[in-house]
Amino acid sequence: MDQEVDFGAVFKALAAPLLVLTPDFVMVSANDSFLKLTGATEADLLGRPFFDVFPSSPKAPDDPNEEGAEALRASLTRVLSTGQRDTMPLQCYGIEVAGRPGVFEERYWSTINVPVLGPDGEVEFLVLRTEDVTDFLQQLRGFGEGDGATGTEAELEAMRTDVYVRARELHDLNERLRQTHRQQRQTMSGLQAAIERQRRFVFDASHDLRNPITGLLTEIEVAISEPDTNLDKILRKLLLDAERLSDIVSDLLELARLDTATPGTTEPLNLADFVMDELERRTLTTTVATQLDEQVVVCASRIRLVRLLNNLLSNAERHTRTAIDIIVSADPPDAVLEVIDDGPGIAPADRERVFERLCRLDDAHRQDPGGSGLGLPIAREIAQRYGGRLYAADNPTGARFVLRLPLAA
Repeated sequence: MDQEVDFGAVFKALAAPLLVLTPDFVMVSANDSFLKLTGATEADLLGRPFFDVFPSSPKAPDDPNEEGAEALRASLTRVLSTGQRDTMPLQCYGIEVAGRPGVFEERYWSTINVPVLGPDGEVEFLVLRTEDVTDFLQQLRGFGEGDGATGTEAELEAMRTDVYVRARELHDLNERLRQTHRQQRQTMSGLQAAIERQRRFVFDASHDLRNPITGLLTEIEVAISEPDTNLDKILRKLLLDAERLSDIVSDLLELARLDTATPGTTEPLNLADFVMDELERRTLTTTVATQLDEQVVVCASRIRLVRLLNNLLSNAERHTRTAIDIIVSADPPDAVLEVIDDGPGIAPADRERVFERLCRLDDAHRQDPGGSGLGLPIAREIAQRYGGRLYAADNPTGARFVLRLPLAA
């Protein structure tokens, strides 16, 4: 038969001095070892803020770091914010002498602060596990006193101070090593993710290139094997496949330039004039309505912004039912360009996916089977190149793409 464990009794009897705090540093439980260590009773401690009972004390000799109480507060705050245990270096605390109110003595503690997490993962309690090394340091200080060995006494005092300082240095070194390890893990994770994205991109690009190449090869084989075939029809199909290959290669080259090149020459561009110029040059298959603020100016490459706008317009043309709206406005510190269609729209869950390279949603496949899936990623990278951002926003009907670029000074 299993015997029920009285964890309260176990806690009280543990040899290591333990103190339990709430997240606002109020003491709620202490075991017998901690009470013996501090010379206090439960009535002296429980229900009181820790730092009212254990205030800051003068710094230890030659200690350039924080006082004990301030360092402990910083450690407890780290535990609350991270939910991880924190090991402190050797610290000096002022402990009130029993029977002498207002009189404090130096105590040297080595402390580990451990979080107790609740069901929701939040820190419910903090446990301080303390080791007192005051006696050891005092023995170093007192060893040799009174025997006339002044040189030995000075050496031992220097040793005592050095033990304290070296403990702090060792803790700082361990903390730097932990931070370096965390940074290396983050860097490695980022590199692995980048390699995986590049692998998927190469695979998907190869797949998209293979389709038109297969079409070209098939039509050529038919023309060779069947002399009576209508060559004019075959040549038209070959031309379409060649144009498809050209579009994909052009997009891949543009992405390569964006990935590796520095931003090109920029110039002030009035967005309203820029949009009107491009609409006049472009043959559109649907109605376009504009609302253009005449005073919105950005600094960017005209060639790159032409590519961005044309990619947004091409996407809107593929999906709209009746009309496209283009809006230019100022929302300091940003200039805002919106391209809105009245098509089926984009589900909220897919609004970031559409900017992934070679990602094509089912609706996009139906509307334009020959699309490359690179237009929107290219548009976003151009926006980012000039300090802006491009995203899909909420809209009652259809898709709404919003470009934000810094307003020119």
